Amino acid sequence: MVLFLQQFINGLSVGSIYAVIALGYTMVYGIIRLINFAHGEIMMMGAYFAFITVLASGMPFYVVLIVSMVLAAILGITVETLAYRPLRKAPRISALITAIGMSLFLQNLALVIFKPEPKIMPPIIPRMPVFIGPLRIGTVTIVTIVLSIVFMVLLDFFVKKTKPGKAMRAVSEDKEASVLMGINVNRTISITFAIGSALGALGGVLYSVSYTQVFPTMGVMPGLKAFVAAVLGGIGIIPGAMLGGFVIGMVETLTKAYISSQLSDAIVFGLLIVVLLFKPTGILGKNEKEKV
Repeated sequence: MVLFLQQFINGLSVGSIYAVIALGYTMVYGIIRLINFAHGEIMMMGAYFAFITVLASGMPFYVVLIVSMVLAAILGITVETLAYRPLRKAPRISALITAIGMSLFLQNLALVIFKPEPKIMPPIIPRMPVFIGPLRIGTVTIVTIVLSIVFMVLLDFFVKKTKPGKAMRAVSEDKEASVLMGINVNRTISITFAIGSALGALGGVLYSVSYTQVFPTMGVMPGLKAFVAAVLGGIGIIPGAMLGGFVIGMVETLTKAYISSQLSDAIVFGLLIVVLLFKPTGILGKNEKEKV
């Protein structure tokens, strides 16, 4: 029982990281129906931003996190402006191919600038375990779970209660009607990319602190699993991304603990296939009827 509870907490920690990264995917898809495959690389760049900030200034964790999220938000807006905005009215396949190209570009840019050797992330969060009875919970795990939940709640509040958040919902429902209502669509999409990229950086920083390494290809597998989480929960639905992230993290952790660490990825992706066979729109997705 103790082992199960320990793995359950570890699953929450991993799932929290996948959930905040998945939010970036689902926000962008919800607004412009684009799967931003460069999101994993923005997560990776966010980790590098944190790494450089720590080495250059030795600032505390919360300052490093803010700097990383702000720089990632700027990077996200830049990518959207230069790569995606000119293709707004192009066929979706063009934007999808561009997203894959941007992913490869950022990955190779990091390889050129930072070199392929992994960098060791300094311990910006003190590793002091907390004991609850027989359970041993690391401070990194606690910070990861708490920060992820806090930012998820803040995002939900932002989308539902603020003026820019309402503009996002309006654009996601009907872009043309939003223009007629006086909403600046370009600015709304830029805000969406900024928030999604900042959350990707949050996931990148938490991931690099948990696994103590930063390297140019670190965003590939977490980004892919976060995408799976977004699809599993219901792509375009914010609570679905959260739920999918926690499910994927829990399944991966429990599989490694009780079945096989080598089969964990196969089981995670197999779970997606099984769910989509019975619920093609994801766990929280709804079937939409289109008039012909």
